[in-house]
Amino acid sequence: MNVDIGNIIECDNLVKIYKTIDTEVMALQGLDLTIRHNELMAIIGASGSGKSTLLNILGGLDTPTMGNITVDGCNLRTMSNIELTTYKRKTVGFVWQNNARNLIPYLTALENIETVGRIGGKIDKNYCSELIDLVGLTNRKKNKLSELSGGEQQRVAVAIALINKPKILLADEPTGAVDSKTSDAIMELFTSLRTQLDITIVIVTHDQGLSRYVDRTVAIRDGKTSSEILRIADIGSVSDFASSEDEHLELAVVDRYGRIQIPHDQLENLSIKNKSKVHIDTKDGKIIVSPVDV
Repeated sequence: MNVDIGNIIECDNLVKIYKTIDTEVMALQGLDLTIRHNELMAIIGASGSGKSTLLNILGGLDTPTMGNITVDGCNLRTMSNIELTTYKRKTVGFVWQNNARNLIPYLTALENIETVGRIGGKIDKNYCSELIDLVGLTNRKKNKLSELSGGEQQRVAVAIALINKPKILLADEPTGAVDSKTSDAIMELFTSLRTQLDITIVIVTHDQGLSRYVDRTVAIRDGKTSSEILRIADIGSVSDFASSEDEHLELAVVDRYGRIQIPHDQLENLSIKNKSKVHIDTKDGKIIVSPVDV
């Protein structure tokens, strides 16, 4: 893989195999992915596609079976347990879908943040207050969990994930348990945080609608990156954002071996079934794939 000084994350042929006595499951099957510094991106995929496994590896919570992963210049595969602990404390922040994993119910919003701040040593109460303001909960900092809405609880969780001033914020289905209005507000918060903190944000989700808020959306199918959905403002030009959710261009990714995964809906439109033969031709600088009867 070519090294780009603008990339903060580089995944090279990642493989993750989970083994039990009777079964072996390959969650990632040679996944390649690069993420640039200060990028706000979404990783989408169905259940079992490998997206959560990838997020856990990026967060240092799991390790790949094969392949390489470099985050902020550090190779996570070669790190010792002590080095991984340091990495988790200083480089990444994690927002879970389930608020119970982030919050202590009998504490106020501010106390939740301060409690996590004490884990690292001397607490910086001024910074904790700054985080409350940053996530838009200035007037709710003394409210307990039961007094906060689902969206407000998620904002507290985001503040907690930022307590260690990470370079990368990882969010696992951060809008999965809230309504569409609250979902929009959370995504607007991520957009604001990316700009204000100069932070890279990676969101794992099943909701393709979130693509209108991010720079880039990468689809994972069967443990591999299979396409990238880029926002476009005008036909023929690619930009960071679009005004309409329907304006997008889906690009398939060619791997190191020249292989490409064609989206299932396009295969269905052409009546191309799995393991069937296709005709490949080139015309006017384009590769044309068409079904063929054998």
